[in-house]
Amino acid sequence: MLRIEDVETEQPGGAEVRLRIRAIGINRTEITLRSGRSPARPSLPTKIGWEAAGEIDALGADVKGFASGDRVALVPAYAPSRYGLYGERSLAPARSLVKIPDAVSFEQAAATWASFGTAWAGLVAVGKLAAGQMVLVPAASSSVGLAAIQIANRIGARPIALTRTSAKANELRAQRAAAVVATDEQEVVSEIMRLTDGNGAALVFDPVGGPTFAKLVEATAKGGLLILYGAFSHEPTAVPPFPMLARNLTIRGLSFPAYSAEDVHLAALKQFVTDGLADGSLSPVITRTFAFDDIVDAHRFMEAGRQVGKIVVTV
Repeated sequence: MLRIEDVETEQPGGAEVRLRIRAIGINRTEITLRSGRSPARPSLPTKIGWEAAGEIDALGADVKGFASGDRVALVPAYAPSRYGLYGERSLAPARSLVKIPDAVSFEQAAATWASFGTAWAGLVAVGKLAAGQMVLVPAASSSVGLAAIQIANRIGARPIALTRTSAKANELRAQRAAAVVATDEQEVVSEIMRLTDGNGAALVFDPVGGPTFAKLVEATAKGGLLILYGAFSHEPTAVPPFPMLARNLTIRGLSFPAYSAEDVHLAALKQFVTDGLADGSLSPVITRTFAFDDIVDAHRFMEAGRQVGKIVVTV
């Protein structure tokens, strides 16, 4: 059960800050943790919350480059169960902080870093996606999916958006998807092969898994890479061995917190996304904003799967 309670505010450790939270980004990660599907098993009752933006109101003794009152957002480069960011105040690691420009709202900042960070790790850092290549983006209407579409366009690649039905197709095209495939309505492999002139996609960036993953394997180009970074589907993820072997494919998992645990990766991510926000090629899409007292409704809205973009809660 998700509910709001009064708890004591902690003091930050040496490399931590305490934030006055102004906006919270809702992620599928918290849904997975709350539902018990996550491999993490925190002792209950526990705090929850992975992404937020706010103002620093206390600093640990070892924190450099930040001051009390700074407007900051968090790159969630830590385990989803580590910090409970759903609240009025929370501790946070200083290495994950990014200063928010004056022209950017707390809501926009809270909608940025989990989505663009995950998409950057998959497409740029690990996927090595290049201009002209095709990338398949399942669950394309999610905040990470939309971030992946923007990043693919920024580097000159062609994003093919995958969504269950055609209901969101026009919105995905408006978000500059090169093409949209409705996986419940179209024959996935033949449609992707048509869109890629029979070659298949160079990269697959999938948070779903389940039965459709086998079709994505068949729609991947020779020597291609499939990255699985989530498990939205509750059904088993099957991998057909012969298409994988015949085309020399690589399948790998990606955990954004684990990848961004290295300082060099975190710094490169911050630079790429900051540059993209500054030149306008990257911009978070907020589908709906909820008040903090309605955070349970925000979770229900995400579970219903109606969103196109990020769900944000204001505090």
